[in-house]
Amino acid sequence: MLLENKRIAFGITGSFYSIEKTIPHIKDLIQEGADIIPIMTYNAYNFKDKSKTYIDEIERITGKEIIHTIHEVEKTGYKALSDIMAIVPCSGNTIGKLANGIIDTPVLVAAKTNLKSGNNIVIGISTNDGLSIEAENIGKLLKQKNIFFIPFRQDNPITKPCSLVFSSKYIKDTIIKALEGEQIQPILV
Repeated sequence: MLLENKRIAFGITGSFYSIEKTIPHIKDLIQEGADIIPIMTYNAYNFKDKSKTYIDEIERITGKEIIHTIHEVEKTGYKALSDIMAIVPCSGNTIGKLANGIIDTPVLVAAKTNLKSGNNIVIGISTNDGLSIEAENIGKLLKQKNIFFIPFRQDNPITKPCSLVFSSKYIKDTIIKALEGEQIQPILV
């Protein structure tokens, strides 16, 4: 198993379409031996009725309750250090805050804890503003030490010309490479 005994803090933010695409890959990581610690932002956890379905499924496959408050992250963060963190999907809001040092959600507190511990973070971009207002923040993170990106592409260049989305088929491979301190290539697919 490629990820045997690896603890992955798995941060989940906004973008429900991308959360749906991510869940099968969480199962895949577990099948490869990973221990997944699920963490969600307030918005992802509390978004109308839709989040309940995803919450139940993620908790069922990981065997853990989703951490969804800053207090819970701080309480468990130092006791249950992970080997790596993945933020998938990572909304434009989270990208902007991470790039500018704003730590005000459970996912961002977990990211800060992981970076302080010298752990790598994998980002799965999912934003409608990646080629507009968020481009600068993505650029900041691309050159940041200990941050790695799941290969990404334009979501729909015709109807959403500024939208970027990660390619879910590279989640596991990006995490494996990032554990070795390497960025999977190519980043743009």
